[in-house]
Amino acid sequence: MIAKARAATTALLALAVAACAPSADKDAAPEAAETPPPVAAITPTAAATPSYADWVGKWTGPEGLFVTITDAGADAGERRYTLEMQADLDTRASYKGTATPEGIAFERGGEAKLLRKATGDETGLKWLAGKQDCLMVDEGEGFCRD
Repeated sequence: MIAKARAATTALLALAVAACAPSADKDAAPEAAETPPPVAAITPTAAATPSYADWVGKWTGPEGLFVTITDAGADAGERRYTLEMQADLDTRASYKGTATPEGIAFERGGEAKLLRKATGDETGLKWLAGKQDCLMVDEGEGFCRD
């Protein structure tokens, strides 16, 4: 009698375990993965690189200052620009820029800079106050289109 009771208990346990086990049904919804996506899935692609084609051309600032933006094409999936810039009365130079989500990044005097969209008021220059179509590098350094 004890042997029959053990056999019955073992059979019930086997059924209970089988009922609680996940199904191998291919149509069942997969469980959510708890591991993060691979790096390639979250790394921006060349298609995600912004284009600043509408910025191409000359932008003017006060006292003869300007920036002229030229599209230099794409290199290794990055959009490139050339910035011909008279940033102050003593500094006129050309810089290689790269499109970023925030604007066009470039290096000047060993320092990373960013040319970004702004209003004339944001530039802090009274000569550009009230203008809406402007770009700026730092406060006090801005350029607008008339």
